[in-house]
Amino acid sequence: MGTLLARLTAAARPDGGHSDGIGVRTLKLLDAVAGAEELDAVAKPLKRAVQALPLGRLRGVLHGRPLGHPLHPALVQIPLGAWISAGVLDLVPGSEHAARRLVAVGVVTAAPAAWTGWVDWAEQHEQQMRTGLLHATSIAAAVGLYGASWAFRSRSRNGLGRVLGFAGLTAVGTGAALGGHLAYRQAAGANKTESVHHVVEPGWHTLGPVGEFATGEGVRRMVGEVPVLVVRESDDVFHVLADRCSHFSGPLSQGEIADGCVTCPWHGSVFRLSDGWNVGGPATAPQPAFTARTDGHGNLQVRLPGTG
Repeated sequence: MGTLLARLTAAARPDGGHSDGIGVRTLKLLDAVAGAEELDAVAKPLKRAVQALPLGRLRGVLHGRPLGHPLHPALVQIPLGAWISAGVLDLVPGSEHAARRLVAVGVVTAAPAAWTGWVDWAEQHEQQMRTGLLHATSIAAAVGLYGASWAFRSRSRNGLGRVLGFAGLTAVGTGAALGGHLAYRQAAGANKTESVHHVVEPGWHTLGPVGEFATGEGVRRMVGEVPVLVVRESDDVFHVLADRCSHFSGPLSQGEIADGCVTCPWHGSVFRLSDGWNVGGPATAPQPAFTARTDGHGNLQVRLPGTG
């Protein structure tokens, strides 16, 4: 722990001869947290515990698969909005009762938001999980402070309740900033295949003679700079998907092909070969699916609709 604190202190310290602003030093500090392997002693057993929860089909709902994007950012708006509103009302005389109710709403609705966050966190890579621990710690502190604020307000000790509420708002604001860092700097929850349609050139691309593709086996080929998975279903039926998984860029060509689907070897996301639709696992976005044909010379050609 001493080594970790020394590393974080060094990251936050201005470089000699340079005048890094507080924003740059904060980013360097957060990058240092992402590289702090000492946190894995906490993250790894916690990850196993979350993954072992018997959630069944609910796990996909918590990931946000029915929405097509993570559910967690949507749910956090409820407690965050309630607590911000309570903070505003705390500045308005005679609004104690309404502010107390809003604090309570935030505390209660923080639970489902946290569940979705933990389920997503357990499927992230090590750097994201380390930053996620700091994010979760900030939110847990906020929930504790707001819980205490609710208790004191319920006993008509509104002055102390307000103080604890503003302390909680500071903690949840810190947690929100860390969540933004996770989402945008570390790309947690982002669709890793969104760029495919923008980098694949329009038109047909030749992948090679059809004889190079064995039936029922996944083969990796390149369309320009984009790797693709090719699966031959029968003599003249081919399925071609972007190879890198939309969840965390896992190589689908190394995954299991079964029942008309491919399973990512990294986190178990399952995609339908016929259209790339995500039917299982933590992925919330489908795989880009290519149209395939054979030309007059016996070559397999593909194109991606909507490119350019």
